[in-house]
Amino acid sequence: MATTQADPHGRRATSPIRLPWPAWKEIGARVWAKTGTDNISLLAAGVAFYAFLAMVPLFGAVVMTYGLVADPANVAKHMQTIIELVPADAAKLIYQQLIDVTTAAAGKKGLGLLIALVLSLYGATRAAGGIIMALNVIYEQPERRSFIWTTLLTFAITIGAVLVGIVGLVGASVLALIEPLTHFLGDGGAIVMTLLTWIVAGALASTAIGATYRFAPDRQDARWRWLSFGSLLATALWLVATVGFGFYASRFGDYNATYGSLGAVVVLLLWLYVSAYAILLGAEVNAETERQTAVDSTTGRPRPMGQRGATMADTVPPADGEPAPPRPDAPSFGTA
Repeated sequence: MATTQADPHGRRATSPIRLPWPAWKEIGARVWAKTGTDNISLLAAGVAFYAFLAMVPLFGAVVMTYGLVADPANVAKHMQTIIELVPADAAKLIYQQLIDVTTAAAGKKGLGLLIALVLSLYGATRAAGGIIMALNVIYEQPERRSFIWTTLLTFAITIGAVLVGIVGLVGASVLALIEPLTHFLGDGGAIVMTLLTWIVAGALASTAIGATYRFAPDRQDARWRWLSFGSLLATALWLVATVGFGFYASRFGDYNATYGSLGAVVVLLLWLYVSAYAILLGAEVNAETERQTAVDSTTGRPRPMGQRGATMADTVPPADGEPAPPRPDAPSFGTA
């Protein structure tokens, strides 16, 4: 209580868990306002569109990379457990695309496999480019990196997504192996299997989201502790939104009646939009949480405000009953 009274706005907080309740109310108010001023809805739609364009190339990269160490024909079967988490119409479309990609990749060997893998990775970088632009808007960072560096970054993010997909395949394979054992537990076994599937999906999503928050924006990297809260929140929102949207699409949203044969595509795009919105909202929370403290939240040695290479770390918002914050270039703020 004494700490909260002495620092009600959390200016000396060294991690999100040390922020007092009044600081969280200020963060929530700013996040609410910035979802409108940053056009999060429009940004999420753009990210979803790029993700849709990148999906098939990304599947190709996952299948061909997995095929270097195992039979690519097993990819669709192993991924079925994870795919079943998404809305049914979207799951059918994703599964069919996986089957098509697996069939096309099965005959590629040697140099042909390498060329196809590089082309698939390049095609999948569209989603990474979209998320980079969106996070730069949220973190209020102009893009100053060169075209070559940005291209390499999109490849790195895409390769990271492929590796996460491989880990997901391994996890799904393990789940497939233990599934027969859970049958002995009856209904309890089905519950255990479902929980394990959600845990695997949540862990993979949280890891990928946190890494994207750290490396995608054009700024000095934030410390992991200033990324963890938004990553966990985005993962939780994504899981809840996926279940909720899947329930809505199966019970109330008759997209096939409205869009005909395009119904599955519409459901997939809407699910990607909901997922992108959850991720960007988590980034907004991270950004405003980092802005709340005056302590250096970036990596490396502590630097004075204005010299940290990140807008969110170099500024603090004005608060009621608090003196106006110093100019970002004021060295007197020091290493408080």
